[in-house]
Amino acid sequence: MSTRLDALVGVAAKPARTILGLMSGTSLDGVDAALCEVAGHGHDTRIRLLHFETAPFPEGARARILDVMRGSVRDVCEANFELGELFADVALGAIARAGVPLEAVDVIASHGQTIHHVDRAAGRPSTLQLGEGAVIAERTGRLVVSDFRVRDIAAGGGGAPLVAYLDHALLARPDRTTLLQNIGGIANVTVVTPRAEDVLAFDTGPGNVLIDEVAREVALDEDAFDRDGALSALGEADPAALEELLRHEYLRVPPPKTTGRELFGPELARELIERWDPGRLIDLLTTLVHFTARSIAGAVREHVLARGHRAAELVVSGGGVHNRTLMGVLRRELEPDGVAVRAFDELGLGFGADAKEAVAFAVLANETVLGRPSNLPAATGARRPVVQGKIVL
Repeated sequence: MSTRLDALVGVAAKPARTILGLMSGTSLDGVDAALCEVAGHGHDTRIRLLHFETAPFPEGARARILDVMRGSVRDVCEANFELGELFADVALGAIARAGVPLEAVDVIASHGQTIHHVDRAAGRPSTLQLGEGAVIAERTGRLVVSDFRVRDIAAGGGGAPLVAYLDHALLARPDRTTLLQNIGGIANVTVVTPRAEDVLAFDTGPGNVLIDEVAREVALDEDAFDRDGALSALGEADPAALEELLRHEYLRVPPPKTTGRELFGPELARELIERWDPGRLIDLLTTLVHFTARSIAGAVREHVLARGHRAAELVVSGGGVHNRTLMGVLRRELEPDGVAVRAFDELGLGFGADAKEAVAFAVLANETVLGRPSNLPAATGARRPVVQGKIVL
């Protein structure tokens, strides 16, 4: 009689696997779903994107997640299963809209929703992502790989950034160093060097969370954000407030390092809003856009260029790539250093910036199924390469 273990062995033996990657980030703006055909492994990985979509959270889900972050152990316990149901629904919907039979999907890879993350500089390194993989497996009948970050932490790493593996697998070249900057809820950079042992990757600091929180306050709309940078283009950055923000201690910590909403999230946004002149909130929004851009530029100068990495370009992905005000400040900051700023979509890899992180977790799951390590110790600080993720048969 065939067993689910046989199914796993059969999937691993295939020349290519159909994998759905699910990603819900710190911005809490929805779940990205990327259905991919993945062949090979490591630097021989080949990806064909079959379908991509972003499923907005159902009404009340975002508020529920925020409540859980401040809630009880019971709240966390229940939300783990609730989010598992939500991710299963997103997976089934995306597969159906892709026109692919459910039984043709080999693996569902789910990053889960980060509820809390503790960096080594803040305490005992630890992380918690909700969205029970067993629920996704039960609802879909597919193999599921989830909970990717914990093995790296167990091996002495920070559990992030994990997308660095995709960056290096696809973009490492023997003759150049490329900077891959993601601006999601939190911003992170991967320094893609010719050798994996030299890769540097870390969270640069604030991304869209602070910007989104203030944009909602400016627009008096819970669903608002700084679309295309149109709102922040109307204000003026406050020089004194900006300099104060740029003195944040996290920005001085050397990599490897990670951060999250705990430092650059709603609590900081609320503190800034309460201190600010209510009639000038648009200027606070602009100040925070400049803060994100200048914290990225400062990280590139201090932790990348000053270490001798010769990089001619910074390639931007994540929601921040669509914010024209942010991208304009970033270009003005880095071009004097000889670093051109361009969008990830210009690389022509067959998938765009919005899909990148969901694709990355499909690729990480591919390595997991093959029993291959997929962390980069040089990026995360782990003692050794490890196989990441938990498999639900």
